[in-house]
Amino acid sequence: MGKKERKNTKERKNMRGVKTKRLRINAQINTQNIKRAVTLIKNSQIVAFPTETVYGLGANTFDATAVAKIFKAKGRPADNPLIVHISNASMLKLVVKKVPVAAQQLIDEFWPGPLSIVFEKKNTIPSIVTAGLSTVVVRMPNHPVALRPSATTAMHVRDDFPNVFVLDGGNAKHGLESTVIDVRGRVPKVLRLGAITLEQLRRVVPAVIVAKHTAKKPASPGMKYRHYAPSRPLYVFKTKKELLRYAKQGKEKRGSTPIILCMNNDQKYFSQYTVLLLGRTLDDVAHNIFSALRTKQKGDCLLMLAVPKKGKGSAVMDRVERAAMRIR
Repeated sequence: MGKKERKNTKERKNMRGVKTKRLRINAQINTQNIKRAVTLIKNSQIVAFPTETVYGLGANTFDATAVAKIFKAKGRPADNPLIVHISNASMLKLVVKKVPVAAQQLIDEFWPGPLSIVFEKKNTIPSIVTAGLSTVVVRMPNHPVALRPSATTAMHVRDDFPNVFVLDGGNAKHGLESTVIDVRGRVPKVLRLGAITLEQLRRVVPAVIVAKHTAKKPASPGMKYRHYAPSRPLYVFKTKKELLRYAKQGKEKRGSTPIILCMNNDQKYFSQYTVLLLGRTLDDVAHNIFSALRTKQKGDCLLMLAVPKKGKGSAVMDRVERAAMRIR
């Protein structure tokens, strides 16, 4: 690191409370920064990059040493597999043994896009990537560059990982991770709800069901561990009445100052509190939910009114229920 870079760093705490040096990196997407990212990856380093869903930490799939740095940076359990990203269809044959008919149908309809598919992996994929499983999860992002709540802006990434080189692609389009589907068996199963809805999948493969998360060794991210937890307690309520009762009791008994997360048309019920609006539609909510969980507004807890479990609302509720301290 040169004198100029040393001068442009400052000590701060990352998401785990560890003091680090934050690099002031101009990482706009241009030829120079793309080349810099490529050089880092070739040298077994990790890079943060944008996709149309959320930002991710990336490394060379075939470099176990580099992949281990992703697990270390995120504090990720070793039995929580990663998703392999490819940039074109020809790359698929480098990482999977075969492509089932149902998988090809989904690829034709949704790739490039926010759908990740479980395949039998080739031995060229290091076991650390797949958590020791014989399967690998693969996605082709629909983006030219292709913990706390998932990062949907470059600044979120920098807050969580101060020393990671970040390619800044602006706000993520979907704001919600990819859907993960396993098509190896007779009945295709959704392992993680996401930006592609169950209804959309069933238009292509009608037999699709949502898997129950009972596996000791999850085949996909988001199946086993509590994710997405914000820095403040999050409580989810099924009714306005229950939310208002809890907010009132907290204010009277503990002097609590809650921030209420709700859709725009419910704002009128919570006029006496600080309200963070999630949007008018379920697509809006999906796009805004992770940023909302990261809000820097003053308040000691987050109270969220549940949204309908349909369309992208199903994926939203999957995420907030994993993040919540309690669901009422």
